[in-house]
Amino acid sequence: MRVASLLPSATEILFAIGAGPEVVGVTHECDHPEAARWLPALTSSAIDHDGQPCAAIDRHIRGALHGGSSIYRLDETLLARLRPDLVVTQELCEVCAVAYGQVERAVRRLPGEAEVISLEPSSLDDVLATMLALGRRTGHLVEAGMAVAALRARITAVDALPPPGPPPAAGAGGPRPTAGSAARPVVACIEWTDPLMAGGHWVPEMVRRAGGVDPLGREGRRSEYVEWDRVVAVQPDVMLLMPCGFGLAETLARAAEVTGREGFADLPCARSGRVVAVDGSGYFNRPGPRIVAGLEIVAAALRAEPGDQLPEGAAWVAGG
Repeated sequence: MRVASLLPSATEILFAIGAGPEVVGVTHECDHPEAARWLPALTSSAIDHDGQPCAAIDRHIRGALHGGSSIYRLDETLLARLRPDLVVTQELCEVCAVAYGQVERAVRRLPGEAEVISLEPSSLDDVLATMLALGRRTGHLVEAGMAVAALRARITAVDALPPPGPPPAAGAGGPRPTAGSAARPVVACIEWTDPLMAGGHWVPEMVRRAGGVDPLGREGRRSEYVEWDRVVAVQPDVMLLMPCGFGLAETLARAAEVTGREGFADLPCARSGRVVAVDGSGYFNRPGPRIVAGLEIVAAALRAEPGDQLPEGAAWVAGG
């Protein structure tokens, strides 16, 4: 079988279930695992946003979508030359990958009868289900089952953790409340910094499983723009910065777009120093196997003292 993956998370899944050797083409954003970087890139970005602030990137994307343009280019000539039997894409987010309609039209022009599979996960269980579905379709169901069992065991381990205690009041000088405290820390997950967007889909579920409460996002629903006044109103004990598509270094570089806002310094998370930047692209934005590592990052962040070592892919925001 020859598989074209038009989605970074699908590429990660295919390699995780043993179907990597069948992958003949990927997207320009497929950077994990390392072997995927060397495969032909079927897509490119129609918008140059390197080094631009989030507000400028958002304006360019909205302008392109409003004008009916795609923000990605699909190399149909290369797609035809690679002769895939299976093309994996998504309809979940028009900003995350080549538009589904564009993929369908391109596949119809291919010789033969290539199949298109669209992945639409909105929860952790959905992510695991997509792994099994791709395993079944590619003839790697046994390997997919083993990978899913290992990931589910890690999710169960997070579920079984003692609940984190709420952070102490700034300047209280007393001990951190015990893990048996009834209060759960309020967590704000910022998926875009300007304009602000709160993480949706699986992100609020990750917070809940890790022992926190996410009042800004809705489980299984799309990420939503949110006013800064609302972020201030929920008084988050912990803030996680996870702008979509950015690695950890890029997130840290853009942290001031949030921490520089009026009133930030008075938030509980700022007073206690519990502001964490994460590798959103690797562990939160892509619904693939590494999403479970993202869950573990959230669990660690809710239980760590500022300055403690955090898992790979996370770092304290200086001055947070």
